[in-house]
Amino acid sequence: MSNTICAIATAAGEGALSVVRISGEEAVAVAERVFALFGGKKVAEMAGYSCAYGRVMDGDERIDDAVLTIFRAPHSYTGEDSAEISCHGGTYVTERIFRLCCANGARPAERGEFTKLALINGKLSLTQAEAVADMIAAQGELTMKAAGLARQGRLAQRIDGMKHRLTVLLGKIAAWVDYPDEETPEVTEELLMSELSEVIGEARELSESYDTGILLKKGIPAAIIGKPNVGKSTLMNLLLGYDRAIVTSKAGTTRDIIEESVRVGDVVLRLADTAGMRKTEDEVEQIGVELAKKRLSESALLIAVFDGSARPDDDDRRLTQEIRGSAAAGGVKVLALINKSDISDAGYVSEYEQMLDGLTTIGISAKVGDGQRELEQTIEKMYLGGGSEDGVLFVNERQKYCLDRALSFLEDAQGGVALGVTFDAIGVEISDAAEALAELTGERITDSVVDEVFSKFCVGK
Repeated sequence: MSNTICAIATAAGEGALSVVRISGEEAVAVAERVFALFGGKKVAEMAGYSCAYGRVMDGDERIDDAVLTIFRAPHSYTGEDSAEISCHGGTYVTERIFRLCCANGARPAERGEFTKLALINGKLSLTQAEAVADMIAAQGELTMKAAGLARQGRLAQRIDGMKHRLTVLLGKIAAWVDYPDEETPEVTEELLMSELSEVIGEARELSESYDTGILLKKGIPAAIIGKPNVGKSTLMNLLLGYDRAIVTSKAGTTRDIIEESVRVGDVVLRLADTAGMRKTEDEVEQIGVELAKKRLSESALLIAVFDGSARPDDDDRRLTQEIRGSAAAGGVKVLALINKSDISDAGYVSEYEQMLDGLTTIGISAKVGDGQRELEQTIEKMYLGGGSEDGVLFVNERQKYCLDRALSFLEDAQGGVALGVTFDAIGVEISDAAEALAELTGERITDSVVDEVFSKFCVGK
């Protein structure tokens, strides 16, 4: 089987341009067999990082005019000789050129094989390779920046820093245990506890970033809740930027759950407008209320809406108790909105603020748009915090698994220190933690793990 691979690197469909990518020992030779440069020059003579205009030829048949770019090893994405043909973006012509390359010495690339080669050839670490897929799948500025930081090696650098601290600690333990009579630095329980605590803190912070990363990548399940006629559907329409939900002055208009995805700054919400939550004898409306309560339990963000133009009643107080219970249970963020600021009563607003004391509360008018920017900034802050302008790091499921294994070993080591376990036994736990971190960055990794990572990539990357 040929070691020279080929794939269409651009998305399927019609467009201005398509790119057919070739990589491997025979990449330049394959390109020369299918590409004729204008002016009689030879493809084999092209230098790396150079482009030339010519035509794609199938024997004597001219397929397309195109641009050929050559990359010479090791200065390419894969670390091998590579060639890219930029042709017109029609589906047929792109497929024809791809098949032509395969007929002239290349083979179809597997999913993620170009990036896999970059890993094998030392151009990328495993975490950097995974970041390539995250960059392609990024849905917003923050997830793109996070992928960019990992692609630059920032995650690998943090893991390497943790491994270095553990390695130094292991060296101190070994020297102290094996050469007690020599002049070696003393290893104390206080030193071990301090070093372990700091590494545990950093590992836990990275592990916990997984949940936030998943929410930001896939969209945060959020529910707009409140009693009837407080402005839930108007708020839904405001955030969407168009009229999606029916808005009337009649209470109980919304009976079913309306769901849409909406971008709020750098945060994507999978937003649900629910039926008004109140006691009712209407059988159909009661079904809607039950659906709303179910959605409340499934959401990561609850946006509770209250009518600032009317005094709080028993339904408002019941809702407040429910959202306080959800917030106290953990895993759910709550944002309370006192709506209708354009017609609200100052006395009623004060009552709501007292009732909602301790919860994040904002006054808005969903009808005229007052407070929308503050609402968006508050939601961003809830999930992004005061993160660096450069972005934040998120780990994926595989990386979290490695971090959690390392944490387990480190916590066992810390517990062993507290119980007075011998230092050489503590060293075994620390060594196992370092191994788990080495697996995270790909220093020690099995072929099955590598195959699983790259199975999630698109062909051509």
